[in-house]
Amino acid sequence: MAAKFMKRWYIKRWCLKRWCRHLCILPGAVKKHFSHAAIQRIEAAIANSEALHLGEIRFAVEAKLSLLELMRRKTAKQRALEVFSELKVWDTAQNNGVLIYLLLADHDFEILADRGIHQHVRSAGWEQISRQMELMFRQGQFEAGVIYGISKISEHLIQYYPAKGENHNELPNAPVIL
Repeated sequence: MAAKFMKRWYIKRWCLKRWCRHLCILPGAVKKHFSHAAIQRIEAAIANSEALHLGEIRFAVEAKLSLLELMRRKTAKQRALEVFSELKVWDTAQNNGVLIYLLLADHDFEILADRGIHQHVRSAGWEQISRQMELMFRQGQFEAGVIYGISKISEHLIQYYPAKGENHNELPNAPVIL
């Protein structure tokens, strides 16, 4: 009985903290971590990467979730899945799109990959990339963490989908600020 009470208390406390983070985060939080120049460098890293393989990489960053999304207890992973669909990362010819989604208020991020590349890399491969990115984010190195992720994702895409001849850019390279 006491364990159930403690669990409910912990969940309520966690939800309250989460609500405070989302409601108190300033609108300029994305710009604080990603200057205009940083966004341009990330876009260039994606473009340079995609010149070497047939895959598509997208980066999306969001400061916070809406009040309605918080009320529905939407997680960063659920939101990343929505963004994956909205940005049509799944809509590549060889099913080899990859999304890096960062939710600043939750201090959380997701790497989502379409089935074509995921069948080669598997969850363990994405986890390995995520661990290093997480360390960099914890040190406040947001731009470096994203660029590191892009380079490591690119290694997999180069291995399984190397560029051959004509290489169409199926999705925009520009980072998306939501």
